[in-house]
Amino acid sequence: MKFDVIAIGTATRDAFLKSKDFAIVKDKRFKTGQALCVSLGSKIEIPEIIFTTGGGATNAAVTFARQGLKTACITKVGSDVSGETIKRELAKEKIFTGFVRTSEELPTAYSIIMIAPSGERTVLVYRGVSEKLRESEIPWPRLKAEWFYIAPLGGENAKLFEPFVKFAVKNKIKIAVDPSAALIKLGLKKLKPLLRHIDVFKCNQEEASYLTGIPYQKEKEIFKKFDELIRGVAVMTKGPDGLSASDGKFIYQAGTYKEKRVADRTGAGDAFGSGFIAGLIQTGNMEYAISLGTANATSKVEHIGAKAGLLTKPEFKKRFKPLKIKKIKL
Repeated sequence: MKFDVIAIGTATRDAFLKSKDFAIVKDKRFKTGQALCVSLGSKIEIPEIIFTTGGGATNAAVTFARQGLKTACITKVGSDVSGETIKRELAKEKIFTGFVRTSEELPTAYSIIMIAPSGERTVLVYRGVSEKLRESEIPWPRLKAEWFYIAPLGGENAKLFEPFVKFAVKNKIKIAVDPSAALIKLGLKKLKPLLRHIDVFKCNQEEASYLTGIPYQKEKEIFKKFDELIRGVAVMTKGPDGLSASDGKFIYQAGTYKEKRVADRTGAGDAFGSGFIAGLIQTGNMEYAISLGTANATSKVEHIGAKAGLLTKPEFKKRFKPLKIKKIKL
């Protein structure tokens, strides 16, 4: 069986808690300069609790499937109710689950997402078995695909990056990467031999600056460096300011769509990355890919849960017009 794309990475069970009593307090003692707080010693009413699934691999896989692509997912879950729920939801989206590994060594990863009235959130994460996927557990001979989408690989999973890249090169599979912090921290010296095989590399401004050693404000210089390192497309996201991307010939600069509301930002990065790749797979057109990825992220943040709001083809075409994109010769 050959797939259009195989998504690789983590899977989690998520619980979203929303309350008017969650307060955001500015305090320099916290690394972000602010904290989500509750009253100590009191009972906090939670009028709404939503159970969903998340994780980079499963989030991306749902985007691909909803866009009509033949999709599989490589991830690891526990032998528990959460793991069964994740596999059941993937199957419901018509995603092949034969590569999902089930283990009794640890429970499925779990996240509790506390959402303030403003939509900002704090995430409590239990990694569980999600970052314990081993090279020996990958069914290598069965991995037949046009694309690999490597979602953030944290913990022990970061060791899988090199084997997946080498396998893809040997079998002429295109590679898209959304790197984890663990992968970025390896630095350019260790990553350089692998990056030259990457077809799409997506990172944020800080990660781009760290890898290239160039201030993120100097976009042209950053993309010239990326073009030396990566054989394909480099994408640099800029939060609410949109993104810039290069195909080696032009830099594409785009803003964002206006959200109807901001309900939850969990999974927005996965939504953009997978939407962008889905657009490239479908059309090979950078501008279409940028519009689809941005629209997918916009629709996602309007809903609670990492998969809620991810777009089908008809939904994208019905609601979203092409983004205004500035094209600059590199």
